[in-house]
Amino acid sequence: MKWVLYNLLFAAVYPLLLPGFILRMSRRGGYAARFLDRFALYPPEVAGFFHRDLYDSHSPAARAASPSDPVWIHAVSVGEVQVAGQLMREWRRAEPGVRFCFSTTSSTGWKMASREVTERDALIYNPLDFPNFVKSALRTIRPRALVLTESEIWPNFIRAAKRHGVPVFLVNARVSDRSAPRYRLGKFFFRDVFSCFTRIFAQSELDAERLRAAMRESDAGIAVVAGSFKFDVAHRDPEKEAELAKWVFGGDAARPKVLLGGSTWPGEDEAMLRIYRKALDAGVDALLVIAPRHFEKADAVEANIRAAGFGCVRRSRGDVRGGSAAGREVLLADTTGELMGLYGIADAVVVGKSLCEHGSQNMIEPCLCGKPTAVGPNTENFRPVMSDLLDGGGIVQAADEAELGRTLVGWLRDGDGGLGARAAAAVERRKGVVPKCVAEIREALS
Repeated sequence: MKWVLYNLLFAAVYPLLLPGFILRMSRRGGYAARFLDRFALYPPEVAGFFHRDLYDSHSPAARAASPSDPVWIHAVSVGEVQVAGQLMREWRRAEPGVRFCFSTTSSTGWKMASREVTERDALIYNPLDFPNFVKSALRTIRPRALVLTESEIWPNFIRAAKRHGVPVFLVNARVSDRSAPRYRLGKFFFRDVFSCFTRIFAQSELDAERLRAAMRESDAGIAVVAGSFKFDVAHRDPEKEAELAKWVFGGDAARPKVLLGGSTWPGEDEAMLRIYRKALDAGVDALLVIAPRHFEKADAVEANIRAAGFGCVRRSRGDVRGGSAAGREVLLADTTGELMGLYGIADAVVVGKSLCEHGSQNMIEPCLCGKPTAVGPNTENFRPVMSDLLDGGGIVQAADEAELGRTLVGWLRDGDGGLGARAAAAVERRKGVVPKCVAEIREALS
């Protein structure tokens, strides 16, 4: 009965969310061409990738999984796609013949995922979580395993996979402060979903305990603590760093110090501009680069830059430094997939969604690059990562904008006192999670 109610509620709520969803996708672009994927209706070239006979929906266990069947991996955000990509690369090292079906739900995720798939793989948009759509998708794709990332809990999708005899895994699992009470209060609902998993690899003991609180006691062993995939995901790209250095520094013989706001959210751009002005007033030869988390908001960020009295050099337009506001410009990096390269050439970094929003973006990447990194007070989504970095003296967490400004100006003017080196060492010590999890998943499948 509860699943009937869930499907009725989902069917009632989804049309209300659809206008905002379509508007967001139209702003980001690139979604309409494969919109029918959401209904498990795939173009011939994609459907042909899954060339074997379809499931007998009434007896899914009648046919055993084959090593030639794809592993279905689902990820949404840029960070989750990077997690999935690292898992795929490790799996290919262990099993060169493996094939993947990679699904996502956003055009931004699609762009990132397209860099992770090979000619042996398929890339699709995930079906809507309605029984008929997920059932049809499973019958077409015939995965030998389903791997979800972080917090992608889609009840019909997961339960249908279980009914079709597909082992289901959740990697880099986390439960936010906001989601934890929902899982606990909704245990009567979620316990049936979590019982479908073969294994859940949690980022921390706290995440594992929050998941177990929503499970039956007999299923508690499904959730194990593995650590954060994101320590393994981060890697430097010297070619991209060199390319971005040409854009950032232009023809400057004496390079200014680069202050970078990475994955900023609304409100944080203005804070970075105020801090930048303080650095200039203190006599620091500095240059501010802002990389907003959502590039479709770049017009608003540019308006804030100009309102603060600076010229705007915008990456997506191909702008170069040295225009009418030479020396008083701010660089706007409004492109996808270049943030890691920017971290590599920065001198001081602020990680967004931590000052004016809650949760934080990924602070591991600038720390891996050995850059002095600061965050605001709100880092709930990276609690185990922050604990590791703080214990290693590799990051600064500022209580507010004033403290953040003092910290950044000090780094730009006087150096970081070895903080960046400690950050890189802390990241290196935590690596190795992905190979361990891939080995355990493959062992479970064998």
